[in-house]
Amino acid sequence: MRIKPLGDRVVIKMLESEETTKSGIVLPGTAKEKPQVAEIVAVGPGTVVDGKEIKMEVKVGDKVLMSRYAGTEVKFDGQEYTILKQGDILAVVE
Repeated sequence: MRIKPLGDRVVIKMLESEETTKSGIVLPGTAKEKPQVAEIVAVGPGTVVDGKEIKMEVKVGDKVLMSRYAGTEVKFDGQEYTILKQGDILAVVE
């Protein structure tokens, strides 16, 4: 099974990284604020709003910056994902 988003929604997996403080203490991902960088794992087909087609500007595998508290977190097959609208994506990281 896999998750297939509808409309202009995307499924992302948050990228967590360890961070080291100036004094050398390693902070695991769970001790920091919610990350804003994620990788897209599924993309919806797009949607139509007021008769205008909204095309998806992102694709699977893109790394993106997202709004801090955007989307709905879900757990699927033991993995945590976030489903959000394309409009909550701020930028693609290249």
